[in-house]
Amino acid sequence: MIRSSLRLLPALILLSLAVTALGGPQPAAAGGQKIAHASPPDGGRFVKQIRHYRRATWRWQSLMGVRHTRASRAAIHRASPKYRRWVRDLWRHRARRAHRLASNPPHRSGWLCIHRYEGAWNDPGGPYYGGLQMDLGFQRTYGGELLRRKGTANRWTPLEQMWVAERAHRSGRGYYPWPNTARYCGLI
Repeated sequence: MIRSSLRLLPALILLSLAVTALGGPQPAAAGGQKIAHASPPDGGRFVKQIRHYRRATWRWQSLMGVRHTRASRAAIHRASPKYRRWVRDLWRHRARRAHRLASNPPHRSGWLCIHRYEGAWNDPGGPYYGGLQMDLGFQRTYGGELLRRKGTANRWTPLEQMWVAERAHRSGRGYYPWPNTARYCGLI
């Protein structure tokens, strides 16, 4: 009789494993409550918002040509809604600050003066494109990512065109890519 019970033991073990895997009865936690699975109590809403504000911050920082703010994955893996709300508010503040900084390029008045003499912001006439009349080599050198993503400068926003020109200015070229209009504006 013991031998026949021992022969059934592997079958009983396999059967109990199959029942558990198929969603059979779960063991109860202390106090008779069921064990809760790790799901965010806020339904992932804060995580989506954190990612949105983080992407916005990095987009503005890329436009300005500054290093991206470092990020941690703790907000995604931590279960505390209070912590996630705090991280969301932090990234929202960073996104607003980056937008405010990006909206005011350092030499904005100079770029607007040059634009006044050069052309429309959406000027598609080659070999010079956009409101600051940038050629393809200039666009590749100082706005390569925008050129790949959006096409020539006539498809960029005026702010993007000014920041690409600002990168050239920072690189030591100053206003010399626009020699005549920069002289008209009193910049060189």
